[in-house]
Amino acid sequence: MNETSSTPPVRGRSTRQKRAVWAALNSLDDFVSAQDLHRLLSDRGEKVSLATVYRVLQSHQEEGLLDVLRPDDGEAIFRLCERDEHHHHLVCRSCGLTVEFEAPDVESWAEELAAKHNFSEVRHTLEIFGTCNNCAAASS
Repeated sequence: MNETSSTPPVRGRSTRQKRAVWAALNSLDDFVSAQDLHRLLSDRGEKVSLATVYRVLQSHQEEGLLDVLRPDDGEAIFRLCERDEHHHHLVCRSCGLTVEFEAPDVESWAEELAAKHNFSEVRHTLEIFGTCNNCAAASS
């Protein structure tokens, strides 16, 4: 379970649906797709539409409250951020183990590239997919 508060930091109106999505995310340690989160909410008896789950996830992502990964299958998966500062992810393709890391060189490169091409308000994400030691050992 995450250490994050069970009450979401709210931008806009605090609704029952937003609180339910936040509570469900707060109860999970792993990344979850919007559809799996919707299923979890339904199993808990929460009446939250799939469209609302997507809207709340999008809003929390824009606020910087969620980590978002887009694995090879294309479906975005979400979890509450464990760090407040900007970070990136190293992800195991087999088990989903995710390691958060900072990369000052990447930050410098992104700023220089944006300046070179006259871009401002630049945001970026970096996910590196590979195989963790445990999965590599298990497959040999």
